[in-house]
Amino acid sequence: MVTPVRIDSASMAPTLEAGDVVLVSRWAPEVEDLAHGDLVVFVDPRQGRRTIKRVVGLPGEAVVVLDGVLHVDGAPVEEPWVDPATVDGYYSRTFEVPDHHVFVLGDNRGNSVDSRDYGAVDEEALTGRVLLGS
Repeated sequence: MVTPVRIDSASMAPTLEAGDVVLVSRWAPEVEDLAHGDLVVFVDPRQGRRTIKRVVGLPGEAVVVLDGVLHVDGAPVEEPWVDPATVDGYYSRTFEVPDHHVFVLGDNRGNSVDSRDYGAVDEEALTGRVLLGS
């Protein structure tokens, strides 16, 4: 089953804009079934709200943003969905993704509260996966 979800923030722009509607699976994904680039729905650990972000790190991986470029396990990652102008010169600390967790980022890196702020997301918090967006 799927459910429509309206996007209410700009944190996933330009991929998903505020007001867009996406179809979300109502089954919580298991971490081992996720891949880099998947869009997942989860409960934000800070605000308790449903949130959509992109999976950029899987269990056991080291994730860091250096001069605006995402690196996973030391290798730069090509991200066509990210506008480089919004992340130019941005750096983060290195995060190690624990077992049964994923590291998520918003596509609008300059305007996103994500795993850089609250850490990796436990698979227990995952509630769905985005299947189709408008």
